Amino acid sequence: MAENREEILANFQGITNIEDVAEAIFHLEETNWDLLSAINRVMPQDDNNSASQSNDTHDVEMIDDDISVITLKKPHPPDREDRNQASTSSPKNNSIDLIELQVHCNNKIHEIKISGASTVHDLKKQLELVCGVPVCRQQISGLGGSRATSAATLSSLGLARNGVLGLKAAERLMDDDEVAERLTTTYVLRVKHDQREYTLKYPGTKTVQEVKNDLYSLTDIPVRHQVWTGWPTVTGLDDTVLAMVGLDLPQHELTVKRAPSKQREYKRIVVESSDSDNSSVEEVEDGDSFPTEDDMFVDVSSERLQPLMSEHVEDEALGCIEFAQRFRARYGPNTPNFFEGTLQDAIKESCLKPAKERKLLGVYLHHEQSVLSNVFCAQLLGCETVLQTLAANFVLYGWDLTHPHNNNMLLTSIASALGPVASMTIRSIPVERLPALLIIMRVRSNTEIYSVINGNVGVSELVGSLVEALERFASQREEDARLERERDARQRVKLEQDEAYQRSLEADRAKEEVKKQQELERNQELERVESERQIEEARKEALRAGAEARLPAEPAEGDADVARVRVRLPPPHHACLERRFRASDSLAALLDFLASKGYPKENYKVIASWPRRDLTMESHNSTLKALKLYPQETVMLEER
Repeated sequence: MAENREEILANFQGITNIEDVAEAIFHLEETNWDLLSAINRVMPQDDNNSASQSNDTHDVEMIDDDISVITLKKPHPPDREDRNQASTSSPKNNSIDLIELQVHCNNKIHEIKISGASTVHDLKKQLELVCGVPVCRQQISGLGGSRATSAATLSSLGLARNGVLGLKAAERLMDDDEVAERLTTTYVLRVKHDQREYTLKYPGTKTVQEVKNDLYSLTDIPVRHQVWTGWPTVTGLDDTVLAMVGLDLPQHELTVKRAPSKQREYKRIVVESSDSDNSSVEEVEDGDSFPTEDDMFVDVSSERLQPLMSEHVEDEALGCIEFAQRFRARYGPNTPNFFEGTLQDAIKESCLKPAKERKLLGVYLHHEQSVLSNVFCAQLLGCETVLQTLAANFVLYGWDLTHPHNNNMLLTSIASALGPVASMTIRSIPVERLPALLIIMRVRSNTEIYSVINGNVGVSELVGSLVEALERFASQREEDARLERERDARQRVKLEQDEAYQRSLEADRAKEEVKKQQELERNQELERVESERQIEEARKEALRAGAEARLPAEPAEGDADVARVRVRLPPPHHACLERRFRASDSLAALLDFLASKGYPKENYKVIASWPRRDLTMESHNSTLKALKLYPQETVMLEER
């Protein structure tokens, strides 16, 4: 019985791809080790199968060590009937549920909550309000392809709760006529497979996913095993209609091949019987006609087996969000909280903060083809001690290296953020040693990889490595904190000195400005006085020149009627001026003579001695003789 159960366990794991032995045993125990009941429990049959398949149930009978017999019988097991009934009633109940979506647009995540009864047009109007992209320019990926017409309700599209949609604005605005023309255009696809070529014609409303499903019917390659070349790079390609993919006209060249897959080492013989009690076994030779696993279990979807990251991630932040959601969906809530953002943002959040706020950065590298992945994720990362340690001391960043495109994107980010040496460290990790946990810390102003914990360790080794890194990090953080305090103290002293110097400099500048202003004002005053003096001198010179021009000629010494006038200058001068005038000359001539010598009547009085009088007050037309200045007289000048 023990050997029989081991064989059933091996067959169950091979069919369902459940690598966790504990989980596989749990499902088999729940079905009393009935292989087909356990398979139906984990992988329910698709509704699109034929009626005979949908109504059949399966049983297994062991023949020898490496051949198992699968018999088909008519009755439904109770758990299958309940699941079918639940699936038929769920759309009606979910139509009024609130759908929560995460829309990625322009490197931002917008959370949208909308009723399941709302149409796609209602969703687009809400996206226009939230994201600012007009309805006519919205290109949405992940919404359901050709089923997502404007009038279609969201509940009919089978959107997952907290599903991720991509939104971008079209490069140019297409009018309704152009959109209608594209949708009604027939696209010719020339598909090459091995040595054969297929020419397929599709309307523009067909999605890429529907084309891949049709190629499965032609090539017997399941969609999940198809590897394509030639499709344009479009976000959410599978859900995009052909009209919006950007295909070449008049025909588009494509190539498809089967992805390499692991070979199964067990065989199965299928016989039909109406009653399990009277079932018969027919021996079948091992040949090419024997149905393979892909032929028997096709189009069976399981969200648990969904890859942790899409094949061609275009945006790093969106890829991290997708990784965190799918990791939690696969391994349950008892998992680490992954950072949702770019690697550069994770480094800023952990390593580039002040020392007392700093944390370690853990980079978890996942690989679906590694046999260690499920054990590491479920047992090591699900350990309570590990979870508490990571939550308290780490910022954890996750990435899936399974697909080469995503692998190259991470290596580019690592090289940009940490340098080429860190990128080579990751590149040198072999797949069989993945998954790996990289511990990154800040050491002496450098952010670098401290250690690499490979997937082939136990819980105790993982905890020991984390504790060792924490001890090293704690001592380094204390040293960095001390250096930061000393640096801050020096900065404060320097700042205070700079402020004092600036205040002193400003005071000196103010004094210098006052001094310059005073000097300027003094110079301006001197210039003004000099200017006024020059003007006054010019005016006086003009008056003197005028007076000299008006002065009559001096008579000769022997002429008759000559009046000799002697003028005594005011102190401190001791000299005298003397000139001859005719007796008939007027007083104005005498005043002009004095003005020509620099003693104008405006500034000086001309005083006659007897009787004492100011001649400037006399009539200027009076003759010298009338004023008794003939034949000679001495007068005095006094300043006014």
